[in-house]
Amino acid sequence: MATYTTTNPTTGATDREFPTLDESGVEDVLHRSDAAFPAWRSLTPQERAGILTRVADAYKARSEELGRLIATEMGKPLAEAIGEAKLAGKIYRWYAEHGPELLQPETLDPQGAQESLVTTEPVGPLVGVMPWNYPYYQVARFAAPNLMAGNTVILKHAEICAGSAQVMAEIFHDAGVPEDVYLNVFADHDQVAAMIADPRVHGVSLTGSERAGAAVAETAGKNLKKAVLELGGSDAFIVLEDADLEQVARTAAEARLSNAGQACNSPKRMIVPTAALPDFVSALTAAFGAAVVGDPLDPEVEVGPLSSVKARDTVVAQVNRAVEQGAVLHVGGEALEGDGAFMRPAVLTGITPEMDAYSEEIFGPVAMVYGADSADDAVRLANDVSFGLSGSVWGSDVERAQEVADQLEVGMAYVNEHGTTLPGLPFGGVKRSGFGRELGRWGMGEFVNTRLRRTARS
Repeated sequence: MATYTTTNPTTGATDREFPTLDESGVEDVLHRSDAAFPAWRSLTPQERAGILTRVADAYKARSEELGRLIATEMGKPLAEAIGEAKLAGKIYRWYAEHGPELLQPETLDPQGAQESLVTTEPVGPLVGVMPWNYPYYQVARFAAPNLMAGNTVILKHAEICAGSAQVMAEIFHDAGVPEDVYLNVFADHDQVAAMIADPRVHGVSLTGSERAGAAVAETAGKNLKKAVLELGGSDAFIVLEDADLEQVARTAAEARLSNAGQACNSPKRMIVPTAALPDFVSALTAAFGAAVVGDPLDPEVEVGPLSSVKARDTVVAQVNRAVEQGAVLHVGGEALEGDGAFMRPAVLTGITPEMDAYSEEIFGPVAMVYGADSADDAVRLANDVSFGLSGSVWGSDVERAQEVADQLEVGMAYVNEHGTTLPGLPFGGVKRSGFGRELGRWGMGEFVNTRLRRTARS
C-alpha cells in the first residue's frame, strides 16, 4: 500500500509514514460523509457555532505545540508557525461569532407576491485539497465556513503534512464535530478524482499549483461540480517616488522572506522608480544577505528550509536559468551544503520578458526587482503576467497610491501593506490565480444553496 511520508526538511530525515486509503476506502469515506450530512445540517447554527468556538479555543491553547509540529514538518520558523496556528484559531472564532447571522433568512421586496424569502442552505459533502505551505490556515479558510454552513468535509491534505492533518482532525472531533462530518483522508490523485466525480460530493476547493488546479477543475467541470481554486501568484510590490525607500526595502525583504518565500501572495516582483533602483537594490540585497538561515526551531533564525530538497533544487535551478538568460544576481541563489533543504536568499535584476523568470512563479526566497519610468509603466509591468492574486502600492500620498492600486488586475490590492489576511476579508484572485473567494461572508457563500421561497398572494 502507498504511504504519505513526512520528512523533516531541516535534517532530511524521514519522520513518519502514513498508509493511504485502500481500494475500498474511497467508497467508505463517501458513504460516511454523505450519511453524516442530515444530522449535521439539522443542528442549529448556534449549535455549530458553539463547536467552532471550542475548535478556536483549542488552537489558542495549543498554538506552540501546533507551531512546533509544522516547523519540523515543512520548515516554517517557529514564531511564524505559532502565529499561523493562532490565525487559524481566529478564523474558526470569526465564523462562530458571525456565522449564525450570515445564515439568517433574508426577506426581499415581495415584488407582487405575499412574500419573497431567501435562505442559505448547505449542499452536502465537499472535498478540500490543501497545500503544505500554510497547513493550518489553508484548512481553516475552507473548513470553518463550510462546517458552519452545515456541510460535511472530506479533507485531503498535502502528503508532507500528514502529521498536522491528523492533529487537526483530532481537534475537530474533540471539540464535538462528529468523526464522519470531518474526515481526514490520505488519498492519491486518482482517489481524489473519484471522490470529486461521485454524485454524493457537491463541490471541491483546492489551494495549490496551476497544474493541480487545472486537473481538479477539469474533473469538477465534467461532473458539473462547483469549484473554488486558489492557485499561484506573482504579486507586484510597486514603490512610488514619494515612498520612504529604505523603510519600504526593509518591509519588502521581510515580506518576501516570510515562510522562505513560499506563499502564493508573497511580493515576488518589486517595481521601483528607475532613478531609485540602485539604492533600493542595495538596501534589499543587504537585508537578504543578512537574513539568518537555519533551523526553524532556533529563535534567531529568520529563514528556514524550503519544504523539501526537491523544492529547493527547483528554485535554485530557476535562479540559475535566469542568470544564464542574462539576469543579474546580486546575492545568494545557491543551495547550502549539508543536510536539509536550505538555500541563500537571492535578489535578481535585469529580467526581461524573454526570460522564463519574467512570467513564471518562483516559490522560494527570491526577489525580482524592476525599474519603472513612471507609475503607468509600473502598472503595466505589474499587470503583464498571467497571475492576478494580489499586489501592493507604497507611497506617502495615499490618494495617489490608491489610484495606482485601483489599476491592478488582482483580487486583492493593498496600499502601504502587503498580503494582509484577516478572517473577515475576502481572499482570492483572478486570471490564472484561480476563482472563487474564501474568508468573510464571501467564503460562506461559495458552497451553499441560496434558496428562494416565494409565496403568491392569496
